[in-house]
Amino acid sequence: MHAACADFSCNMVLPEGLDYEQPVGFFPGSSIGNSQAAEDFLRGLRFLLPIGNGLLIGVDLLKDKATLEAAYNDAAGVTAAFNLNLLDRLREELTIAIDPGHFAHRAFFNEAQSRIEMHLVSRLPQVVTIEGKRFRFLKGETIHTENSYKYTVEGFQALADRAGFEAISCWTDTQGLFSVHYLASHASLPVRRCGLTL
Repeated sequence: MHAACADFSCNMVLPEGLDYEQPVGFFPGSSIGNSQAAEDFLRGLRFLLPIGNGLLIGVDLLKDKATLEAAYNDAAGVTAAFNLNLLDRLREELTIAIDPGHFAHRAFFNEAQSRIEMHLVSRLPQVVTIEGKRFRFLKGETIHTENSYKYTVEGFQALADRAGFEAISCWTDTQGLFSVHYLASHASLPVRRCGLTL
């Protein structure tokens, strides 16, 4: 197994000097759900793999709204801390005068887009200055920080097919909350490179 350290937003290349006949890409977890351009991302991976070779990828599945929203608004506040950490990083790395205590975490399921949206909600009217530009927030106004798309097995396999992969196998847990797919690259994809955007 070889790690490929790469920027997902760019065309990727395999590490040089690999001695393999049938490479299999492995994209663990469910990070594909954070991409607004998942099809382009998969298409980019397709061009890395010779025809007939595979990709093993984890995908978070669509669940009922209450389960999804409870997961992203956990009682321990882990997801809230993760979301609010963005403001700590802005303050520390860009020396921005911003008070994370003036924002609250909010996550909800957008059914039309089949995604969880995470936002930071301004608790009060405030002004934040970044590199000389002033950003005015009304109370209740939000910063949209993250999307996490949820798929059905069939929906993800259709997306993979459009990107040049054939669905070979799929495994799910007993509750159908998460899936792992084995896909094989096929020849029907038009030959073109993509600029990938997350």
